[in-house]
Amino acid sequence: MVLNLDGAGERAIRTGIPFFDHMLLQIATHGRFDLTIEADGDLAVEPHHTVEDVGITLGQAFKAALGDGRGIARFASLHAPMDDALVLAALDISGRAYLHYGLTVEQTMLGTFATDLAEEFFRAFTTNAAVTLHLLQLHGRNAHHILEAGFKSTGVVLHRATRVVDQAVPSSKGRL
Repeated sequence: MVLNLDGAGERAIRTGIPFFDHMLLQIATHGRFDLTIEADGDLAVEPHHTVEDVGITLGQAFKAALGDGRGIARFASLHAPMDDALVLAALDISGRAYLHYGLTVEQTMLGTFATDLAEEFFRAFTTNAAVTLHLLQLHGRNAHHILEAGFKSTGVVLHRATRVVDQAVPSSKGRL
């Protein structure tokens, strides 16, 4: 995996799960960072481990890319519409891992992607990135639109929260 938070739009994603690749592309595109993911998982068994492992690895790469977080904005939120869906993503790069996953989809499969794996990805990412992320679905019925709004909004808030705004560590404690 290669992650550059200040990238130039270089993206190459291959997990063997086409819908998941599409969602990861949304994070990278709307996060405006370079991302290369080449995952070889036990897809013959089931995609769960691959999705979780990508979340773990991306979270670790994100945390490493931030260093001590000096100068970053730290907080960001966005209401992201996607046709019928409206999703709020709120992020705190706090050093404390927490996920509130409030996306509800009735359709259980999108291609070869079980829709409940989206939560597994976000949980693995937030735990390993040590960030707080709230994803709240305000509207939506179409599973693809709901999940895509969640991934896109996460990309945007990751970008906004990692922008350098000064030289201080954004915490009253002096560290994240």
